[in-house]
Amino acid sequence: MIHHNLIHGAVDIEQTADGLLPYRLPAWARAQCPDPQLAMAAAQPSGVRLVFQTTATSIELDTLPTKRAYAGMAARPDGVYDLYIDGKLFRQVSAATGKTMHINMATGASTITPGTPQTLHFSDLPTGDKTIEIWLPHDETTELVDLRANAAITPTTSGKRRWLHHGSSISQGSNAASPSGIWPAVAARQAGIDLMNLGFGGNALLDPFTARTMRDLPADLISVKMGINLVNTDLLRLRAFVPAVHGFLDTIRDGHPTTPLLLISPVYCPIHEDTPGPCLFDLPALSEGRLLFRAAGSRSDIRQGKLTLRIIREQLQAIVKQRQANDPKLHYLDGTELYGAADNARLPLPDELHPDAATHQLIGERFNQLAFASGAFVRNAC
Repeated sequence: MIHHNLIHGAVDIEQTADGLLPYRLPAWARAQCPDPQLAMAAAQPSGVRLVFQTTATSIELDTLPTKRAYAGMAARPDGVYDLYIDGKLFRQVSAATGKTMHINMATGASTITPGTPQTLHFSDLPTGDKTIEIWLPHDETTELVDLRANAAITPTTSGKRRWLHHGSSISQGSNAASPSGIWPAVAARQAGIDLMNLGFGGNALLDPFTARTMRDLPADLISVKMGINLVNTDLLRLRAFVPAVHGFLDTIRDGHPTTPLLLISPVYCPIHEDTPGPCLFDLPALSEGRLLFRAAGSRSDIRQGKLTLRIIREQLQAIVKQRQANDPKLHYLDGTELYGAADNARLPLPDELHPDAATHQLIGERFNQLAFASGAFVRNAC
């Protein structure tokens, strides 16, 4: 049996027929948007982990993952479970089977094939009392069925400051190799703080329900990384974008009036630096089994208020400068300081949109240095 108080990093936990399903948005928020991409992202446990104290040398976790299979594409790698002992990575395992969601990217249609729970074995653990963290796969929906050990398991709290972060698929983990390798987890681990990750693939869209969720969650530090999804969905024009950012920040401030709040602009992405969205699949590449994205907008569309990453960075910086007169704990970070043009030349985005595992490590290390180690963002935090 798995108790709710062992699960860290989840906003909501649903009891299913098989076990506990962690969500990163509350049920009322998910009900306000029927988008299947958001539903999938919110159910993928990026940053969610089991945390407990034990003297056990053997642990078994029964889990029921939902794999994704994309028509015409090579099989995706299995989700990874990272086991940490006293803050250090000790072992990584995967569940080979489970449910399968079959997705046709050309049509958006999907179906689910049922599966059975799998047992993950963590044996030969060191003796003595220790803190165990099992990080769940960042992009694979995971139902937690049972947890067993050869010694007592005791819930524990970290006692660390809580960092509440919201962003896009890059913040959720995109092409990272494991859940503790996503850039927010890298930064949190290096800074010694507790992560609550509200990074949602394709859904950093200034949704009011996300802002209200952040307003109501406890936090010592808050960051919002915004921009790429607004361009690649072609969701807003400039006229709507600026007031929407103000409204999003206003809502967060309703619940956290003095908490350090960092607004982060997009990292470098060549296809959308000066070309608006929408962003579409490169169909010729898709027919060859390669996943690539392309910008389908035109630079002439900028005159009609379409957004590019360069425009979004300029506007976000101006918004922060304007608000700082009355909100001295609001800060701005240019995303190209985390990953810029020179980095792209050395570590290009494999699909033209998402960073790989090495780049996640780079972004996490830089974020720690710029936002945490520097003290600028965390100064005077609760």
